[in-house]
Amino acid sequence: MAARMDLDGRPIKPMTICMIGAGGFIGSHLCEKLMAETPHKVLALDVYNDKIKHLLEPDSLPWAGRIEFHRINIKHDSRLEGLIKMADLTINLAAICTPADYNTRPLDTIYSNFIDALPVVKYCSENNKRLIHFSTCEVYGKTIGSFLPRDSPLRKDPAYYVLKEDTSPCIFGSIEKQRWSYACAKQLIERLIYAEGAENGLDFTIVRPFNWIGPRMDFIPGIDGPSEGVPRVLACFSNNLLRREPLKLVDGGQSQRTFVYIKDAIEAVLLMIENPDRANGHIFNVGNPNNEVTVRQLAEMMTQVYTKVSGEPMLQSPSIDVSSKEFYGEGYDDSDKRIPDMTIINKQLGWNPKTSLWDLLESTLTYQHRTYAEAIKKSMAKPTAS
Repeated sequence: MAARMDLDGRPIKPMTICMIGAGGFIGSHLCEKLMAETPHKVLALDVYNDKIKHLLEPDSLPWAGRIEFHRINIKHDSRLEGLIKMADLTINLAAICTPADYNTRPLDTIYSNFIDALPVVKYCSENNKRLIHFSTCEVYGKTIGSFLPRDSPLRKDPAYYVLKEDTSPCIFGSIEKQRWSYACAKQLIERLIYAEGAENGLDFTIVRPFNWIGPRMDFIPGIDGPSEGVPRVLACFSNNLLRREPLKLVDGGQSQRTFVYIKDAIEAVLLMIENPDRANGHIFNVGNPNNEVTVRQLAEMMTQVYTKVSGEPMLQSPSIDVSSKEFYGEGYDDSDKRIPDMTIINKQLGWNPKTSLWDLLESTLTYQHRTYAEAIKKSMAKPTAS
């Protein structure tokens, strides 16, 4: 492998990366990228390894020996500090990040996203190890624009809704709106990491993902994830399409979102890993402002893409409206719009997303359609007890 250069033309030294949550959606794509394109070594920590199994065996893989799986629940494992000490860099991806849980499991949500992340920050700080921590675009909460009168022309002014890492406030709903338990826990761990940097010299980078989409994301209930539970909007819609059910639009599907392709987003993370001088001390939005749609428009586009990739005819009534109370339960609240400002990541790392919404949906739905068909085939092939 030819010597890799960083953005300032310096050779990149091979490093050891302790990746917490390596077996999840983002972790699996990041591990693939690191194995295929870099000389770095990965200590992959997670409870499950189904999504990275193809990287771990057989021993004849070209990167054999550069990725080690450690089955660890970071909540209560004395090996964690030792693994962080063995690495040059720790990447923390572990989190509960499904909106249906913010309401129904607020304690788990707060513990998982704040309390369980504390030792990781502490060990990195005490051992002078660099940390890349994955936060969320949810920390922004609601936009300033959402508090303006509905007919105010200022609602169309980007100053009132584009989210900037260094200047946008983080605005949450009232305490009884438990939907904000996740965002609040994530914001507090960001503040703690920032304080560790300021007071104790911790080298950190914080990543705020804006809806990263692609193969292996979330889960199709009962197929590649729990039978119960509600995944995020895109996986919810995929689930409906695969089961030939109408797509459920919460409160009319008026919320606006942006979506970015996982492979574009992983390019950004690799730039952060390999350019510490440009990434340390920064918070980065990683999203695609060009792929902005309302949830209703997303449902319509996904229905069209799915019809194309599956060859199945569209349902007579492709979508139905449901209230947020009915769908998520009492105490739900939402952010109106989530558009990332890209100035900082562009200036520091020269990163720009490339993939259009149609293309990323096509890639994701093709994968999900194939996975679902294989799972159904497998379940039908199982011998039944006579």
